[in-house]
Amino acid sequence: MSKRRGFDIDFPGNADGVFTGAKRSEASEPARPEGRRGPMAAAISENADALRQRAEAERAIREENDRLAHEHVRLKRAGLITDLIPLDAIRIEKLTRDRGPGQDTEIGELKDSILAIGLSNPIQVEPSGEGYELVQGFRRLRAYRELYAETGDEAFAKIPAGLIATGAELEQLYRRMVDENLVRRDISFAEMAVLALRYTEDPGTSAEDLESAIDALFASAGRQKRSYIRHFASLIEQVGDALQHPQAISRNLGLELNKRLASEDGFETRLREAMDGQGEISPDYEVAVLQDLLKSAPKAAKPRAGATRNAAAKTTLRCTVPAGTVRCAARDGKVELQMERDFSSIDRHRLEAAVAAFMAALDG
Repeated sequence: MSKRRGFDIDFPGNADGVFTGAKRSEASEPARPEGRRGPMAAAISENADALRQRAEAERAIREENDRLAHEHVRLKRAGLITDLIPLDAIRIEKLTRDRGPGQDTEIGELKDSILAIGLSNPIQVEPSGEGYELVQGFRRLRAYRELYAETGDEAFAKIPAGLIATGAELEQLYRRMVDENLVRRDISFAEMAVLALRYTEDPGTSAEDLESAIDALFASAGRQKRSYIRHFASLIEQVGDALQHPQAISRNLGLELNKRLASEDGFETRLREAMDGQGEISPDYEVAVLQDLLKSAPKAAKPRAGATRNAAAKTTLRCTVPAGTVRCAARDGKVELQMERDFSSIDRHRLEAAVAAFMAALDG
């Protein structure tokens, strides 16, 4: 059996020998340096620093994202953001085109150029719903569609397009289209006149009449050119339905035709008779018929009693009714009312009563 060894423990006490607890002495444990933190305090401080750095990084990222977003919108409004858009995703419904739907004799040259060097000038589109609305580039889009139909090459299934920010004013979109075409020499006065007439009829525009429509659309054109467009608009209004190729009419021929229509009683009837029953004819043939008509001597006509004929005179106005906005165009022998409503769905007897009331109000 081992012997238990004993140790004498000297507990500090007071004068009475009672233990009062050990007293930490400066000699037994050195003092903690001033400002030194424990592990927990250091961890909290490091976490706070990390949070501050993260917040700074997130703020910098947000600022950069905002800057990039504003820059993206600016470039988009300028049409400088370009993408490849599928042909079937592009519609041409929002704007009335200044290009007629007929044959384009120069589309072949444009297609040859695209085949040789590609499309150097992208079209302009505006995002709309699940697709896009065409703003600029009707002929380029048409060329791509024809090339895709003719070749089946997937390279022509999509077309380079500049994206314009959604929400631009309708007038601004029209101006974009018109100003691009004004620099082309092949856009005809008849096509510009048709656009002005359709623009006047569009309830989404602010044009009160043809004059204001021409001034708004063709503000970049000179005063003389706007005057020519007005003359062609008068020509199209009177006999446009009798012409197959108004875009082929030269400036001088159109001005002379409009002058004879305004000054010669019976000329409109002779023009319609000359064009009636021709069937499908070429632009050159139609121009030749019109030129021959101008060379023929005018037929004497007895003026109507109590009235002086002025075929060019016209009154246009807008009228707001509960069903919407009505555009009215009145000239000698003709009154037109236009609005977004299907008048063919109205009962015939109601239409007759309405026309009778209209005429009674005019004569009353």
